[in-house]
Amino acid sequence: MRALIQRVTTASVTIDKCIHSDINEGLLVFLGIEELDSQDDINWLVKKITQLRVFSDQDGKMNLSVRDKNSEILVVSQFTLFASTKKGNRPSFINSAKPDIAIPLYQSFLKNLNNTIEKEAKTGVFGADMKVALVNDGPVTIWLDSKNKE
Repeated sequence: MRALIQRVTTASVTIDKCIHSDINEGLLVFLGIEELDSQDDINWLVKKITQLRVFSDQDGKMNLSVRDKNSEILVVSQFTLFASTKKGNRPSFINSAKPDIAIPLYQSFLKNLNNTIEKEAKTGVFGADMKVALVNDGPVTIWLDSKNKE
């Protein structure tokens, strides 16, 4: 499971020219799911996302987590995080989980995340054509991969 996390001052998801979800200060999480992902990947990723100290404290140092700030989270499913560009110029998405596997894992991720932050994260719509707008704060962008826990 992979996540591209961006600290934002604002972010939104528009579907069919209508805003579906939006947040103010918080984290925008692009989530990619592969066939081999499991509940262990979800648990690790949720813990890491909710405990990352990427928000500034009163001294301007990144010492606070999204939970510490009681900030919002917007989660957008993004199968392209598993793009392979090894061969040719057109990305292959063979490693991305098919919907029958990805949707239950996505829903489990959201349930675990919501329980951890003790509120409901905003979301896009799985599989929809979404327009994502954001103002990256910092900029702060962090890559997490549950199979490569660096």
